[in-house]
Parts: sequence; C-alpha cells; structure tokens
Amino acid sequence: MSDEQQLLPTPSPEARQWAMFCHLSAFLGVWFPFGHLIGPLILWQWKRETDPFIDAQGKEALNFQITVALVSGICYLLMLVLIGFALLPLVLIGAMVLCIIAGLKANDGVPYRYPFTWRLVT
Repeated sequence: MSDEQQLLPTPSPEARQWAMFCHLSAFLGVWFPFGHLIGPLILWQWKRETDPFIDAQGKEALNFQITVALVSGICYLLMLVLIGFALLPLVLIGAMVLCIIAGLKANDGVPYRYPFTWRLVT
C-alpha cells in the first residue's frame, strides 16, 4: 500500500458498495444501447455528493467507459480494413475484466485507476 493510500480514511461500507456499483453498472451495456455510459453516469450523478470516494470512483468509471466507447468506435471503423474484427473483442474483453477488477477494488475501499484511460470528466 502506498503512503498516499495510508493517509486516506477508509470509506464507509456504504460508500464502498456504491463505488463498486459505479464500476459494475457498465454491464448495463449488455442489455441497453449505451448502457455502459448511462449506468455509471446516473449512479455518479446521484451519489457523488454523498462521499468523496464515490465521487472519485464514479468519475473514474465514467471516464473509462467514455474511452471504451471511443476505442470501440475506432475498431468499428477499422473493420473496413479487417483489423477491427480482431481488435474489438480484445477491447471488450479487456474492458469487462478491468470493470470487475475495479469493482472488487472499490468494494475493498481501495481507489482504482484504470490504465489507458482518457480522463475527460474531472
């Protein structure tokens, strides 16, 4: 554990649970178009003032899903030259794995930062 993480107070169980929901709400994209963006956005907007941990993890989840949407769009364009057919499944599987890891970390009270994320929402 880094020195920075040791200085931060441990979030409450409720805050950890809502932060986990922010990350895992991206799986709404399986059932609804753009659900992977709408789920984290709604949860973050609804609970961000409750706890700073929820605010930070909600922003992180939303930024990651925006990045996944942009990269997926690029993969669809690359399907014109066939490479997109191989890249899109890799992007989607990677996004699923990282969302699960982030949800588990948030539930443990550990702030999670997604790799390869373009942070538009600050």
